Amino acid sequence: MQLSGGKNIIMENQQPEISIVIPVFNEADSLGELIIRCVKTCNGMERAYEIILVDDGSSDGSRDMIEAASDQYPGVIIGVLLNRNYGQHSAIMAGFTQTRGEIIVTLDADLQNPPEEIPKLVRKADEGFDVVGTVRVPRQDTLFRRVASHMVNKMVQMSTGVAMQDYGCMLRAYRRHIVAAMMQCSERSTFIPVLANTFAGRTTEIEVAHAERTAGDSKYSIWKLINLQFDLLTSMTTFPLRLLNVLGGIISLFGVGFGLFLFIMRLIHGAEWAASGVFTLFALLFIFIGAQFLAMGLLGEYIGRIYSDVRARPRYFIEKITGVSRMEEIKNTEDAGHMTNSGGNFPSVRSRTCSPDPQTDAT
Repeated sequence: MQLSGGKNIIMENQQPEISIVIPVFNEADSLGELIIRCVKTCNGMERAYEIILVDDGSSDGSRDMIEAASDQYPGVIIGVLLNRNYGQHSAIMAGFTQTRGEIIVTLDADLQNPPEEIPKLVRKADEGFDVVGTVRVPRQDTLFRRVASHMVNKMVQMSTGVAMQDYGCMLRAYRRHIVAAMMQCSERSTFIPVLANTFAGRTTEIEVAHAERTAGDSKYSIWKLINLQFDLLTSMTTFPLRLLNVLGGIISLFGVGFGLFLFIMRLIHGAEWAASGVFTLFALLFIFIGAQFLAMGLLGEYIGRIYSDVRARPRYFIEKITGVSRMEEIKNTEDAGHMTNSGGNFPSVRSRTCSPDPQTDAT
């Protein structure tokens, strides 16, 4: 197949080996460069691949760019268009439904994790690891984001017992059977890196580069980070409930001990001593009341999660999938090799069903 860029692409009926899933939410400023760099990187691996772009309810033109790219390169770039914003992890799960590769790589669209790191993850997955995590070195985020990320990582490690350093980095690789296992889970609140590790037999982490955001703003506000923390704690583990049991026992023992202390002091110093400590008693009472409300709130959070799961509403709704139907036409057309590039802004790419060509590069 000859493209106007002068690159030869050989098409054969074979499954893609690598699927790259990228959730996109209002990333029009960086999306064009992202596609170009992803295609160039994947061409360099000389393995059949597909790039699945999931529009998570964007309102800045990202959706139109995804449709244009998938229409220009059907079967290579697949557009999964959600009807509204569902969140990063739900968008990735929607993208998983369209993957065909044996190795599935997830990547953020903001270019802070360079697409050029993808081959490192693929090579590591080829060694037999079920999940390949990444550690961003050095981190190019604000102090607040680094501190928040450190707290989340420590809490996840304590809750799950899986000591991975950087759960917040979405540049990760999964074996197909791990993705298939995750797709069978029906809970609404999903944190993919943790969920994947519950099914993985062999996991590892590698260091990857991390760049500053050059376009747009982070989609995780302080409130969303807090929400993510609650989702993580209540949807993936019962550790907080166990912690409440321990704290409740400690507070109860403290209360009994303090009561004995007051009784002894009353015997020694008389009733006047107890009366003078009334403000201390009030302070302790408020502490206990606050602890009770905290426990009730946590229990309510769990009950709310159960209620959401029992309703069994879909985690996302795929409004449209682009870039697939034309590929089926190509495979059934004898003169498909005479197709030419429609002259868009994206580089030459290997087909979703192509064999590698060492001479092929991106334009």
